[in-house]
Amino acid sequence: MTKEQPVVLFLCVHNSGRSLAARVIMDHYANGRVRVESAGSEPGSELNPSVLAILNERGLDASKEFPKPLTEVMAREADVVITMGCGDACPIYPGKKYVDWDLDDPAGKSIEDVRPIIDEIDTRVRQLLRAMDV
Repeated sequence: MTKEQPVVLFLCVHNSGRSLAARVIMDHYANGRVRVESAGSEPGSELNPSVLAILNERGLDASKEFPKPLTEVMAREADVVITMGCGDACPIYPGKKYVDWDLDDPAGKSIEDVRPIIDEIDTRVRQLLRAMDV
């Protein structure tokens, strides 16, 4: 990364579970060294309650989060775009580095079923931060 503060955009369809969790987790670990955004190609109406409960258990505050639509500005400013289960629903912007994280969708799952998804997001976020060397 050549920017002083790189920008990572986590993108999924509804921006109510996976991308939200990744944003909150990365923001925690990055401690201001990375600007972290999340969005959805078709944002949902509410956040996944199981995801919120798990983030709360970990002491991570997601109270200011809400499903956000992807904007042209977000996409242009991102250095890295991490997609999660978008398939063809997430647009591709030329010149951006894209990485797809194949993760189960937590929608409709219990806290116990969502916990391993959040654990995997946590692991991948830490790996990404190490690879970014920020």
